[in-house]
Amino acid sequence: MPDITFDQRVAVVTGSGGGLGKTYALELARRGARVVVNDLGGSVDGTGGSAMAADSVADEIIAAGGEAVANYDSVSTPEGGQNIVQAALDSFGQIDILINNAGILRDASFAKMTTEQIDAVIDVHLKGAFYVTQPAFAAMKQAGYGRIVNTSSPSGVFGNFGQTNYGAAKAGLVGMMNVMAIEGAKYNIKANAIAPVAKTRMTEDLLGPMADMVDPEQVMPIVVYLASEGCELTHEVFSVGGGRYARVFTGVNQGWFAGQGVIPSVEDIAANLEIIRDISEYTVPLNNGEEIALLHQVMKE
Repeated sequence: MPDITFDQRVAVVTGSGGGLGKTYALELARRGARVVVNDLGGSVDGTGGSAMAADSVADEIIAAGGEAVANYDSVSTPEGGQNIVQAALDSFGQIDILINNAGILRDASFAKMTTEQIDAVIDVHLKGAFYVTQPAFAAMKQAGYGRIVNTSSPSGVFGNFGQTNYGAAKAGLVGMMNVMAIEGAKYNIKANAIAPVAKTRMTEDLLGPMADMVDPEQVMPIVVYLASEGCELTHEVFSVGGGRYARVFTGVNQGWFAGQGVIPSVEDIAANLEIIRDISEYTVPLNNGEEIALLHQVMKE
């Protein structure tokens, strides 16, 4: 297989002043991409700000012979999102790759979670991805090319105690990706998501002894692949961590059909739960039209 390169490509990586984002930015640049290194430079909870993190990664890329610019805008406002994309357009004339990686944590049990904790996390993770991706998507549509990678989380796909704000935002990023993949298809825009497990300053305390077994460098290869021109995958989610790479998907089983026009009783539902929940056979719809088509097929039988 030939080497995967990014010559003439421009990548924006949000939250790339450290952790996972830094590994993506460095590898993309090493393979020829021109990179916008975006990082607010704040703390894990999103407070504060500094140019140091983004500058350090951009300087490292340039010192190695690559091309990069640092950007310090927050993803959490429409203006910030626009400015991040504009940095790519102003500096390099295009944007081909967007990796939505920026994030913060404001953990608390659901009963004790404050409105401020909810808003702050959703503003950065979910709204932030909207604010950066919308102007990027517009530029990609015009160019007829794009690769977008959203960073979800096992907390969003499967759940985790104390992270309802984070989990809801990360689940939203999967839903967002699903629609971007559908709307971007005719413009050669591929959109995918990852649910990574890796040791970063955000996760080190959460992972405990396992932290040293999940190097962020192990997440980088699949993200860089998904960002490549050779990647024809779209509309998919991947679980990544510790050297393991796996697909995560939402499937629909055959289920139980009460009959066309039949309104079953509550007791009928209870009596047929085993069939309703049986996942020995399933399909993976690629859009809601395919899901509706499954219902239509059952109704015709």
